[in-house]
Amino acid sequence: MEKVFYSKKMLEKLSQFQEEIKKIEKDFQNPKIFSSAKKMKELSKRYNELKKIIQELEKLKKIDKQLKNTQKLIEEEKNEELRKIAKEDIEKLKKEKNDLEEKIKELLRPKDEFEAKDIIMEIRAGVGGDEAELFAADLLRMYSKYAEKKGWQLNLLDINRSELGGVKEAILEIKGKNVYENLKYESGVHRVQRIPETEKSGRIHTSTATVAVLPKAEKIDIKINPEDIRIDTFLSSGPGGQGVQTTYSGVRITHLPTNIVVTCQSTRSQIQNKEKALEILRSRLFALEKEKRDKEISQKRKEQIGRGERTEKIRTYNFPQDRVTDHRIKKSWHNISNILDGELEEIITSLKEEENKMIKE
Repeated sequence: MEKVFYSKKMLEKLSQFQEEIKKIEKDFQNPKIFSSAKKMKELSKRYNELKKIIQELEKLKKIDKQLKNTQKLIEEEKNEELRKIAKEDIEKLKKEKNDLEEKIKELLRPKDEFEAKDIIMEIRAGVGGDEAELFAADLLRMYSKYAEKKGWQLNLLDINRSELGGVKEAILEIKGKNVYENLKYESGVHRVQRIPETEKSGRIHTSTATVAVLPKAEKIDIKINPEDIRIDTFLSSGPGGQGVQTTYSGVRITHLPTNIVVTCQSTRSQIQNKEKALEILRSRLFALEKEKRDKEISQKRKEQIGRGERTEKIRTYNFPQDRVTDHRIKKSWHNISNILDGELEEIITSLKEEENKMIKE
């Protein structure tokens, strides 16, 4: 007889989660909790996570019971036709159980607390002059197309274009389901190897652009002391660097303790630009705090797959060989045109799988 049973470990986890959810429900009755928006948000998030896990564990428990009963039926039943039907049911239940176990493993996977957040993405041309700026524009288009395919909302907060149509710097906000979870791996140095259109000798140039992916901080995540910032206004050139205005709608905010400077001139409203600039500043300060926490991650994990230090060369786009290589997982893909057209899912899935392997280790 094949032994099929609901593991003791799973039963223990179910019991632990049930106890934890009872404790949270009790905490919800504490008036002090409601006075802290941050604490309330954390508890609500954990409560919803536990509800999902418990629901799936209960399903697994039910399937396991069905498997036991069906297995018993096979052993006791004399009718061959009924035994055949029961065996078919066993195979279906086993598949259902395996799928459910994988789903539970994913739910139990240690979550990055920032995974569900929206992001602020900063793209900057690096080494390579005009070609680096054109490559930065390619990356902006790639992420814009990917966001469109995922059904996310993209807002361009600020952009500095070059005369040749490249991008010196672009700051964008991307909102949607699990944005940070999917794009967190994109932080770092992206390298391109190709023959520029202006290169008459056909020599391959190597240029770079940097990408920073910052989990978007909310007001309850980061509180900015008004005394710590200096706000200046300037004549805005308008969205995309076009249409010079005569009003001081551009906003520059300097965070005095860290000397971080943020500018925004994406709208014709000074008030809106100020709010957008504060959002970017909060996210940069939030990222600084996150960086401190990331230093606690084991060296082994950081060596195998970077979370995106901006100094790391994470990926190379080699046009002559029509190949994109991610250096962190030493894996390559072909068809650069499709990838730059937003077909990033296969690359991101591979990065996720590699990270999951390391978590299990």
